[in-house]
Amino acid sequence: MHARIIRRAFRSAAIAAAVTGTLTWAPSATAQSTEPTPSSQAPTENSPPEAGSIVITKKDPAGDVLTGAEFLLLDAAGHEAGRGKTDTQGKLTFPDLAPGVYRLTETTSGSPIHDVVADQDVIVTPGGTARLTITDPFKAAQLILKAADDKTGKLLPGSTVNIGTGDTTLLTLTTGPKGTASGELPISSRMGNFWFQQIKAPHGYSIYKPKKTFTATPGAPITVTVTNTKTGTHPRPDPSGKPTSTPSTPEDKPSEESSGGSSPAPAKSSTPESGSSTLTPVSPEDDATPTKPTSKGSLASTGADATPWIIGGAGLLVTGGIAAVLASRRRPSAAPLPTDADETS
Repeated sequence: MHARIIRRAFRSAAIAAAVTGTLTWAPSATAQSTEPTPSSQAPTENSPPEAGSIVITKKDPAGDVLTGAEFLLLDAAGHEAGRGKTDTQGKLTFPDLAPGVYRLTETTSGSPIHDVVADQDVIVTPGGTARLTITDPFKAAQLILKAADDKTGKLLPGSTVNIGTGDTTLLTLTTGPKGTASGELPISSRMGNFWFQQIKAPHGYSIYKPKKTFTATPGAPITVTVTNTKTGTHPRPDPSGKPTSTPSTPEDKPSEESSGGSSPAPAKSSTPESGSSTLTPVSPEDDATPTKPTSKGSLASTGADATPWIIGGAGLLVTGGIAAVLASRRRPSAAPLPTDADETS
């Protein structure tokens, strides 16, 4: 009998346990079906976001890839997040980057003829890849302009020249006190063709009008020279000192003074620098040419001194006059000589 009572008690307990378990499971199953657990759909607040990356491709303006270009990557706090060089394909990758804004700096182009680009910001998103194609420009040519005298080669200040390519003017330079000027000439290829033309000549010189051409390479120095011809203002004097004109009027010929001086009058002359004519002294042959008597009755020059002859002739005349006077005084004052009629009588 006791055994029956015990079996009934176990049976009642089992039924009660089964009923209680069913009522407890059903509500929990309904809750799971309407709202999924956060762990299976999204990360918790403490889990980090998925990392991203940056991939760089390096080229030049001609489309050629550049090897050995170095880059530095800084995070928003200014801390280094990575650095590296481009490979043989011109590529560089910065992996495993936390999402955010980064600063990318090119420290060197890896080429002597290419320049670096300016710094830039790059945004990295969770699980994303930021792809950048960076083109390094060619380095500018270092141009030196000279202006020179075409005869002496002396460098001249104040020469203004335009430098350009095609229909575009790239530089305008003016030579300074030393006759030179310098500037950076932009180049977009491994070798460029350019021209230069003078638009203002140095003071006292004629402008050089033709347009000259030249070639330049990236990063290399290049010198161009424009020559100018001096503007003529006055003819240069003849270094031989010969007269530029001959006398044509009688006044230019020397003549003796009325006092009878025998030396020829000095010829008029002027220096070659004055631009006027220069006269030379008259030769003895020119003195032998008779000239017209002057208004005062002076004798023409004969080329010899006539004073002794004049004095001698005057002496003879005086002597003859004295002799005639003495002869007239010695003649007697007697009666007149007899005539033919007197002899007849």
